[in-house]
Amino acid sequence: MKRETSLEIRRSRRFPGRYARPAGGHRVVVGVGGNLGDVPRRFDRVLDYLRRSGRVRVLRTSPLLKNPPFGYLDQPDFFNAVVEFETRLSPFGLLRWLLWVERRFGRRRSFPNAPRTLDLDIIFYDELRWRSRRLEVPHPRYAERVSVTIPLTLMEKGPR
Repeated sequence: MKRETSLEIRRSRRFPGRYARPAGGHRVVVGVGGNLGDVPRRFDRVLDYLRRSGRVRVLRTSPLLKNPPFGYLDQPDFFNAVVEFETRLSPFGLLRWLLWVERRFGRRRSFPNAPRTLDLDIIFYDELRWRSRRLEVPHPRYAERVSVTIPLTLMEKGPR
């Protein structure tokens, strides 16, 4: 059976949105993804959680992109978006915290490219170029993934 490969732009309560003006701190872009359950509603809840956390200052969000999976194909379509924010956390502190947020919202890691409730990836952290076993910034494959490039382009075209 041939898989549908169309892309679809969607809106939700919080995506797209503009929330705050820059006030200092490290500028970060995080990719948000998921394909299990009511993903648009979960994204809205995650964004509300990020905004209340005190660890980040959310600046803006892209629209949602519904797109087919890659890698492991026998799973539901994904929703993806990007969120731009400021933080005082270090890159590794941010990574640890985002992994904790994923778990809080039900993320379980079973195998690479498996279906998931939530995926939070650091795409950019200021102008930092860093490569270690645990973290690579900018994200090593962001430019190859429509799940990042389309939301990023749409966010950049939106109001600042």
